[in-house]
Amino acid sequence: MGPRLPLLVAALASCMLPARTCVLCDTKIVEALNSLEMDYLPGHLGAEHHKNLMKRVKQALQDFKELPFDEDSYLGVVDEPTLEKASWSLLKDLKRITDSEVKDELFVKELFWMLHLQKDIFARYAAHFQKEDFCPNECGMMLQTLIWCSNCKKQVHACRKSLDCGERKVEVHEMEDMILDCELNWHHASQGLTDYSFYRVWRNKSETLVSKGKEPTLTKIMVDPLDAGTYRCQLDTVQSSPATVIRFHVKVLPKRITEEIPSSNIPSQDEVAPSEVTWSVTKSSTTLQSPSSQSPTAESILRGRLVGLLIWISVVLIAGIATTILCYRSEKIMDSIKSWLGTGSEAAQSSQVPEEKATESRSQ
Repeated sequence: MGPRLPLLVAALASCMLPARTCVLCDTKIVEALNSLEMDYLPGHLGAEHHKNLMKRVKQALQDFKELPFDEDSYLGVVDEPTLEKASWSLLKDLKRITDSEVKDELFVKELFWMLHLQKDIFARYAAHFQKEDFCPNECGMMLQTLIWCSNCKKQVHACRKSLDCGERKVEVHEMEDMILDCELNWHHASQGLTDYSFYRVWRNKSETLVSKGKEPTLTKIMVDPLDAGTYRCQLDTVQSSPATVIRFHVKVLPKRITEEIPSSNIPSQDEVAPSEVTWSVTKSSTTLQSPSSQSPTAESILRGRLVGLLIWISVVLIAGIATTILCYRSEKIMDSIKSWLGTGSEAAQSSQVPEEKATESRSQ
């Protein structure tokens, strides 16, 4: 049973006294019942039934406490979040009924059916609290605020378990930061916590205080081999006993070796440009370094050079075709000039022949 035994004894003792139900410990529930009696009943139920109805309603709410005492379901106590959930569920259903403006016998039936269902809902909330939220610490001492349903008083309950919360191994490389975390998930819900204290534990079992404060972590920047060893964290409380004790065994590893990555524009051994592909002739075989083993950068270079070569060949072809056309046309022009010149000379010779004949006739 552990920390639940004192709570169970106190809960059983409270059964001997007049007890209230947990939901009546919420002032909002009491105010809602008063509003129901003073504001809603006068217009929705006969005045002669008001007193008897309110008596039955309060008795139904008192029956919420009539749950079997069990350390796994209900011990007559809840925490504030559980009480708020149960109260909100009851208020929501009560408002739904009053907003419907139902009257007389139908109103009475719906009201008591709602209270019956709300009792089951409260039982589920109480069981969940008992299993999950009551003393959730697996180690150490947690101070938890509880509400006793018998008298609606809040009291701090000490959930005492083994103070030793174990050991943790921490490995950190030299010249890096060391972080020791002492916080547990239930610390934020515990009451009466004070400071986290970190101690360095030496081989002779003596201790040296390293830090103390509200922060649950110890940070040491750029550790060296001298920082290796055992550390102890202790979370103190307002009481004489600490809440948590955790030990850390720190091992400092050698400094990380960082490799420099060469620049991407400097080809490595595997990155061979197309112009650097060489033939190797031996007696047995002829080998060629295949471009398939080249990197994407070499492939892009090869592709670019091939495109440039194709463009250059295209330019040469176009120039050759243009030259051929010009040469062909120039030959035709020359032939035309020659034919024109030939026709002119023949005409000149034909004009000189009659003149010579006329000269000869005059001389005779």
